[in-house]
Amino acid sequence: MKYTEYHFNVKPLEPWRDILIAFLSELPFESFVETEQGFLTYIKVEEEDEQLIMELPIMSSPEVEISYEKKLSPDINWNEEWEKNFPPVVIEDQIYLHADFHPVRNDLPFSIKIDPKMSFGTGHHETTYNMLHAMLTMNFEGKDVLDMGSGTGVLAIFAKKRGAHYVEAIDIDEWSYGNALENSKKNEVDIDIKLGDAELLGNHSFDIILANINKNILLKDMSKYVENLRPNGYLLVSGIFEHDFDDIIAEATGNGLKFVQKLSKNNWISILLNKI
Repeated sequence: MKYTEYHFNVKPLEPWRDILIAFLSELPFESFVETEQGFLTYIKVEEEDEQLIMELPIMSSPEVEISYEKKLSPDINWNEEWEKNFPPVVIEDQIYLHADFHPVRNDLPFSIKIDPKMSFGTGHHETTYNMLHAMLTMNFEGKDVLDMGSGTGVLAIFAKKRGAHYVEAIDIDEWSYGNALENSKKNEVDIDIKLGDAELLGNHSFDIILANINKNILLKDMSKYVENLRPNGYLLVSGIFEHDFDDIIAEATGNGLKFVQKLSKNNWISILLNKI
């Protein structure tokens, strides 16, 4: 599978790097690696459309200067690349996220082994951090859990480690599907991993739904999530900015959900909602 590598330079870096990443995440870009000047990101050659990038409103904003270079990415040993760019992560002194090549730690309650390759979900990005942080406060014991847009599978794996009875993970990206399968085996947890989107849900109901995606998908699929959420169930969403809060809450309350909690990190937020 051939990829094009884009190297974006962003001035000023904050908060514009995260805003640009949010825009690009709604296009078929599959990975983001931060650099000192901006970030690297990758897209399948057959899905590349440079005009869509130029049409993003941020590209013409007078408040930020954005430039980029691109090149065809050779076949890469992704494990080797992530070994260079993926330090371990500690979430709230509770969760240790690490890869095979990182040292083992036994001083924290939870340890999750993740080899991310091209998939999203290492805990470095604020959205994954916020989701895991919020999950620490939730009761998963004996629950049926859905992880939508599962990426590396880290949220599904953590739900299972917290005692969930059944965990289903769904992602539309083939690379993420394969990566989640690998990571579930590394962590010795049983997760039902599927390739697709919300159309796969059918009539299956869940006690907790996790959705770390983006604003547009969350708004589009909110009613489907609620339909598959059991009474008094919880929906935890992320992949959104502070300025998206009102739109998400309006859609959630319109579908019978009640706001419970918001966590924020560097302008990215997660929102916990309860089905009334």
